[in-house]
Amino acid sequence: METIPLSLYHIIRPSSLKNGRPPVIFLFHGYGSNEEDLFSFASELPSECFIISARGPYPLPPFGNAWYAINFDASFGKWSDEKQAISSRNKIVSFIEEACKAYQLDKDNVTLLGFSQGTVLSYAVALSFPDKVKNVVALSGYIDENILENNYAQNDYKNLNIYASHGQVDQVIPPEWAQKAPILLKKLGINYKYEEFPVGHGVSPQNFYSFRKWLEENI
Repeated sequence: METIPLSLYHIIRPSSLKNGRPPVIFLFHGYGSNEEDLFSFASELPSECFIISARGPYPLPPFGNAWYAINFDASFGKWSDEKQAISSRNKIVSFIEEACKAYQLDKDNVTLLGFSQGTVLSYAVALSFPDKVKNVVALSGYIDENILENNYAQNDYKNLNIYASHGQVDQVIPPEWAQKAPILLKKLGINYKYEEFPVGHGVSPQNFYSFRKWLEENI
């Protein structure tokens, strides 16, 4: 199957299903990476799922991309461009709708799988627009409440499931940031699973097998 031109550049792995609209997993990479990164998981993910790995809209030379700028300032420290993040959040929502229509996918069985910055955006989409998403796999990221819709706490989350994991020695995103997610998810009444692994800013084999098993149970 050829890739159809849509608003975000992407690569695909078709579903093994021959009939009907397949479930879909969207992959969102981290800061400075690209669509090839998480796509390395594709061959090991459930075969019935259609896989779409998207490229962030902001180029970072020489070959990376981002979903929003992260600025490093001597006086203010590290900070995120929230306007760009919200713009990317909305672009992802539109892209999900476009892709489900273009590839004839099951819009009621959408999973977002993000890493790092891609996780921040996956959380933002799912918590702001839970009617668009069934599952989230949130790897090595955190919830940024500043880029959620203002009234997100009023949303109906009964159909949303979240798997979140983090490295215990992550030096890029402190574990303390990730550990706030279960507190908020519990408060919102969201079905979730949170795990930590003895690694840095990455995904260990144990982490991969754990979230794949979770996916198989929740797709």
